[in-house]
Amino acid sequence: MNDTITLLKARRSAPAVTLTSPGPTAADLQVMLEIASRVPDHGKLAPWRFILFEGEGRDKAGTIVAEVYAKAHPDAEASRIETELKRFSYAPLVVGVVSTAKPHPKIPEWEQVLTAGAVCMNLIIAANALGFASIWLSEWYSYDRDVLNRMGLAEHERIAGFIHIGQAPSPREDRPRPTLAEIVTRF
Repeated sequence: MNDTITLLKARRSAPAVTLTSPGPTAADLQVMLEIASRVPDHGKLAPWRFILFEGEGRDKAGTIVAEVYAKAHPDAEASRIETELKRFSYAPLVVGVVSTAKPHPKIPEWEQVLTAGAVCMNLIIAANALGFASIWLSEWYSYDRDVLNRMGLAEHERIAGFIHIGQAPSPREDRPRPTLAEIVTRF
C-alpha cells in the first residue's frame, strides 16, 4: 500500500473541542490552501473562497455567533451562550470555505457547489498529510443569514464548511463505516 492510500484509510475527524495548538505555520497553510484549490472545476470558475479565522479573529467570529444566537433565543441559558461564544476558539485555525456558486450559462450551479465540497475534503486531507487533526463542521450558524452577512458573505454565497485544524491530544478512534455490499450496485 502506498503512503496516500495509508493516509486516506487512516483519516479521522477530531472533535473541535479537542483541537489544540500548535496550528499550521504560514508555510503549512499555504500548502493546504494550494492543495484545497486543486479540485475538479468545470469552466475554471473557482466558485469558492476562503475565510481564515485565527487569533483574535476566532473570538470575533464566536462573538458574532453568540450575539445572533442570543438575539434569536432571548431566554437562552448563559451556559448555552457561552457554548456559542466558543465555537471558533478551540482549534488554532478555522478555515471557512465559502461557496460562491451563481447562475452560469454553461456550468450548472450544482456542479459549482460540489466543487466547493471537494475543496473542503482536499483541505482536510492536506491538513492530515501535514500531521494535523481536523474536522469539517456546518453547524446552525452556517445557514444563518445574519451570521453570514456579519462574516462578510455576499447574498449569493454560502458556507460549504468550517474546517477546524489543530493538534489532537491522542489518536482518534474510527467509527463504523458503511458496508460496501449495502451501498454498491452494478448497472
